[in-house]
Amino acid sequence: MNVLKSLFSIASILSFSIGISQSYVGHSIDNYSGIQGVTYNPSSVVGSKLSADINLMSASVFGGSDYFGINIGDIINSDGGFDLEEDAKKFPSDANNFFLNADIIGPSFMLNLSKKSSLAVISRVRANVNINHINGELFEAVSDDFNDEEDFDFDSQNLNGTIHAWAEVGVAYGRILIDRPKHLLKAGVTLKYLQGAGSAFMSSPGFGGTYTADTEVLETTGRLNYGTSQDFDADDIDFSNLTAGVGLDFGFTYQWFSERADVDVPSHKNPYKLKVGVSVTDIGSISYDEATVSRYDLNDSVSTATYEEDVQEFLDDNYANIEVDETAEIKLPTALHLLIDYRLTKRWYVSAQADLSMVEKGSALSTSVLNTVTVAPRLETSWFSFYAPLSFRQYGDVSFGGGLRLGPLTVGSGSVFTNLLSDSSKTTDVYVGLKIPIYR
Repeated sequence: MNVLKSLFSIASILSFSIGISQSYVGHSIDNYSGIQGVTYNPSSVVGSKLSADINLMSASVFGGSDYFGINIGDIINSDGGFDLEEDAKKFPSDANNFFLNADIIGPSFMLNLSKKSSLAVISRVRANVNINHINGELFEAVSDDFNDEEDFDFDSQNLNGTIHAWAEVGVAYGRILIDRPKHLLKAGVTLKYLQGAGSAFMSSPGFGGTYTADTEVLETTGRLNYGTSQDFDADDIDFSNLTAGVGLDFGFTYQWFSERADVDVPSHKNPYKLKVGVSVTDIGSISYDEATVSRYDLNDSVSTATYEEDVQEFLDDNYANIEVDETAEIKLPTALHLLIDYRLTKRWYVSAQADLSMVEKGSALSTSVLNTVTVAPRLETSWFSFYAPLSFRQYGDVSFGGGLRLGPLTVGSGSVFTNLLSDSSKTTDVYVGLKIPIYR
């Protein structure tokens, strides 16, 4: 298994292949979102407008890079002739980043146990990819098999990358803590049993050098570590040999009612005027025993004339290294979520939310979400909702999208309009879901 090749290959196709960080952009705050809302804030499981929700299957994919700029319209109109390396707009820097989040929710359900408590059982399969602080010119040279005709220098500080895939089964419990005519406070927690399918990872505290095109000589300095959990192959992820772990989500939601006169009137029958939520998701990690890690000394000058798309072979042939077996503890993409939701009229709402990574930037053996602030007006009824999220995302990207919920079906994207209209959009996402909602 060639770890670096897989990392580079996945990074190079991110913005192209998915058209995946946050899931179900716009939909997760819908008061009828059910299971998807619970994954965003576990306290939403209680006091829901649904008496029960049965998720059949849903998937959300979110990803991109501050290296590529993609226009989906150009790809569609190319009739298959779009070449990522030739046609995409590029933004190379000393510290480019690539990211991917895929979230599949399998058979799951939520139901009310009493007036003040509810329960949900959620099954998910997830995959995250992060590559941080890679030099854009080096990335392009590796992608082009060092056929670049120009010299370049590079300096990647705190270079790191992680691929991680896992499954999880979570049990969420929510309870109303305070119920007053004007005020309601509820809390929720999700305990998750994790089953890790494996991970591939690389890191370098400092990695620099110079490439001379005429002589095809690469001079490098620094160190590079990369490895995999036992028998992990990023090109063919196998969920038959799993490693156990535990995870935790928790959250709180406060609601203020301007018209509710009596606590005997259920909160779901008298819409709130203002809702404020805070949650922390994906606390935990999965440890992989007997991970194989190769440590390379990159202080050397080597020829790239024989490089043939295999990074691992190139490293093995040209640099001194040692290989060790050790335990690799891969951290989950822990994130803080903040929400303010205001009801404008009976059916119109506007929300502002922030999704913030709690993983230290550049932290090895971890993945993270993309820091994002989203403002989203929405029209919401029991059988139909429409969302129009405008997101300000990390790396200076602005995305505008839309989504709808029509009974059991939900489809949407937080970036579809930006991807169609701009050739400098750095992120893209899409989601779809099918469920059986049971209304009160």
